Amino acid sequence: MGNKIKLKNVSYTYNGREMQLKNISLNVKQGEVVLLTGRSGCGKTTLTRIINGLIPHFFEGEFSGDIFIDKNNAIDMKMWERGEMIGNVFQDPRSQFFANEVEGEIAFSCENYGLTHDMIRKQVNNSIKWTDIVHLKGRKLVNLSYGERQKVAIASANAINPKIYVMDEPSANLDMASANQFALLLKKLKSEGATIVIAEHRIYYLIDIADRIVYMTNGEISAEFTPKELMEMDYKKIESLGFRTPDLSRLKHNFKSSGFSGDKSISLKNIDVTLNRSEILNDISFSADVGEVVAVIGSNGAGKSTLGRLMAGLVKEKQGKVVLNNKTLKARARRGLIWYIMQDLDSQMFGESLLAELLIGNTKPTKELEDKAVSLLKKLGLYKLRNTHPQCLSGGQKQRLVLGAALMRDTKVLILDEPTSGLDGVNMRKVAKLIRGLSDEDRTIFVITHDYELIMNLCDRIIHLEDGVTKNDTQSASEKEIMDIMMKQ
Repeated sequence: MGNKIKLKNVSYTYNGREMQLKNISLNVKQGEVVLLTGRSGCGKTTLTRIINGLIPHFFEGEFSGDIFIDKNNAIDMKMWERGEMIGNVFQDPRSQFFANEVEGEIAFSCENYGLTHDMIRKQVNNSIKWTDIVHLKGRKLVNLSYGERQKVAIASANAINPKIYVMDEPSANLDMASANQFALLLKKLKSEGATIVIAEHRIYYLIDIADRIVYMTNGEISAEFTPKELMEMDYKKIESLGFRTPDLSRLKHNFKSSGFSGDKSISLKNIDVTLNRSEILNDISFSADVGEVVAVIGSNGAGKSTLGRLMAGLVKEKQGKVVLNNKTLKARARRGLIWYIMQDLDSQMFGESLLAELLIGNTKPTKELEDKAVSLLKKLGLYKLRNTHPQCLSGGQKQRLVLGAALMRDTKVLILDEPTSGLDGVNMRKVAKLIRGLSDEDRTIFVITHDYELIMNLCDRIIHLEDGVTKNDTQSASEKEIMDIMMKQ
């Protein structure tokens, strides 16, 4: 079986930045599934861009080396030729969207290659069924959750029947049930002979699919493992390499079973929220203690992010009330008292550098604030990049920066929407430790997440939301019970 992708001595530097890839040589055989992994910023995304042609056709920089796609010299290929052969799924699905609604987006790639109207209709319907998103037909993309948008992006890539798939963190915003469903789709693609290169931190769902695991460090391929070798690896070594756990059954929770004062930090009572004439939240009621870390879980589109925005006063309640420190507050009054970090990272960054980003909002930053910002950048592993523009960061680095901006505030209630999306194991555990430190300072933290590993490392309690309704609210669930809830979402 011949090589479908061949890279020889590939190096690349983005303009004005340090080298991102250094003498990469990699062969991917036809029908092979190769998992690229490594710590955030190691060069995984850059390598996927080399393969799919975004480098050098879209991102400017200095490129050297050779790349062949299906024995064709990729440098000589037109972008449309490479696009016809390669289906792409990016970490942020919005970056690849061109249409306003689901069917139009999936049809877009087919239209670019001149398929007939009947063929386009057939390909769109087949792809919608293939990805199990029939329930999203007719929906506007702007009204979908991040996880739902990711599914549309996957369906769009599949619609042109490419022979190669290149995916960058495709599960970052998927709930566990959807990630497992996605794994089944990958298995199906593999059985049909597709070649797949997938950059991921969440590797548990790929262990039975990947043929090889390529581990990158500082822009170089530093090791290769088989899935079997990784599963048999000592857990301390797994942690030292920055891997997420390949076997979720190894995880034991670290919940606080006691120690809360019983003082209520925030309470929601009979909350209803309606957006665009659709009821998103219905009769939501719960309370959280001072110092408690609460995981909010639920399937894509369950209303979790709307709940976060509601608490922070960014969305108004139609009915019910929010009580903060024993005082009922309307939406406007909650703004600034409750801090919400959205999933949309780019819309939250305004500084010219990482250090400036953490100091935004302070007209005259004091020496004390500057020292606090520097300390946070060090804790988040971002200090060496302190003078870098935020838009030049990797997805995982941006995630840590936005968390740092929230930590600069002294608000007593923080809502973090998917704070570990795109983070490697080392930084996930680092973020968990930082959040736990905040709870020890008597802050109440809500973590909206699909990340079972984060929950096991951090959270004290689970609130399970489905279809805008609270399904479960438990503090003493076992690992198996939590896993069952998340797998059945």
